Amino acid sequence: MYALGRWLSKITNLMTVIGGLAIALMMLHVTFDVIGRYVFGTPIPGTITIVSHYYMIVAAFVPLAYAEQKNAHITVEVVTERLPQIVQKHLEGWALAFSGVVFSFLAVRTWGEALSKHAINASVVQGDASIAVWQTYFVLPVGIGLMTLVLFYKFIVYLFGLKSGLDDERAQPDEMPIASSHHSDAN
Repeated sequence: MYALGRWLSKITNLMTVIGGLAIALMMLHVTFDVIGRYVFGTPIPGTITIVSHYYMIVAAFVPLAYAEQKNAHITVEVVTERLPQIVQKHLEGWALAFSGVVFSFLAVRTWGEALSKHAINASVVQGDASIAVWQTYFVLPVGIGLMTLVLFYKFIVYLFGLKSGLDDERAQPDEMPIASSHHSDAN
């Protein structure tokens, strides 16, 4: 299982790099469009469509699994923080399973939508250009599907008490760095 966690980490890290590249490309594209528009009087055709249907979709949905891997999603613990630690641990574990089920339904639904957009060769007309956007509908089920895999993997790790393999930022008690234990002794 640990090797599977390492493999999932590598995939989520790669997908996050792709999301970061989409942001960088979006910045460059918009910058060149502004320069073209105001300096040369010729904007890049289709910029709005490409930014909203390509770059933003990749930047938003591809890194979802990375945020889950790093336990970086926003949580609000109004009631649960008052519960005993063991109850909190089990609630968090079973929330992984529930979230995995919800995200798996979402992945299946977005896959069906992507197939229907592919079937009609969906495109957006901007100005004089028709820009194909059906490809971007496949980004959602890929990003959401990877998120689903990470959630179910984390649930299995919780359920059987296994060593994760995901490189999350929370250090496990048996994986505490030596330097931090010396630091706490000095206090």
